[in-house]
Amino acid sequence: MKVGIINYGIGNIGSVTRALGELHANTILISRATDVKTVDRLILPGVGSFADCARLLNEGGWVTAIQNEVLVTRKPLLGICLGMQLLATTGTEGASKSSSKGIAGLGLIPGRVESLRNLGCKLRVPHVGWNEVNHTTSDTLFDGIPNGTDFYFVHSYAFVPDEPSNVLATTVYDIPVTTAVRHGHIFGVQFHPEKSSRAGFRLLKNFIAQPAC
Repeated sequence: MKVGIINYGIGNIGSVTRALGELHANTILISRATDVKTVDRLILPGVGSFADCARLLNEGGWVTAIQNEVLVTRKPLLGICLGMQLLATTGTEGASKSSSKGIAGLGLIPGRVESLRNLGCKLRVPHVGWNEVNHTTSDTLFDGIPNGTDFYFVHSYAFVPDEPSNVLATTVYDIPVTTAVRHGHIFGVQFHPEKSSRAGFRLLKNFIAQPAC
């Protein structure tokens, strides 16, 4: 089984690659959108701003390629941190004040991405460090990971899904924050599993083991 890491011009590819190497996964770094066809699983990392990453995905022809592989060919996809946020319909980070709808994401899980401040968080932003993740429903992504396990976070924005049924887990950072989502074979986690020690590695292993659709 081949696991493709989407390399669209952002900077945290190395840590994800190393984590998958520790799991002895057959990992391929995908640097051309057309090559998403050559793998069985896709991982979408993300750091920086929603606007910048959305622009890179559009400029590189990734949007159509990812949507086709995930929605038509039905390959499992895991979005990590900003990669999870890019699964949403729209995001407000980096949008102009005149843009009421925000910036288009991949539209794979209906919802929007809002700043923690606008969602009511009064603690320090960005949210950086370890925090408990609480499962809202039982799911294979968290097999072998106890409820309340700490994962490592770095973010200023949060995904607000349209459908509560798509929320797998939350954490409390002054306010409840969605930290894991699923829509069929499409997954996202707000935290960094590749930087979250044994629990994070287990989650990556669980994703790789997801059955084909």
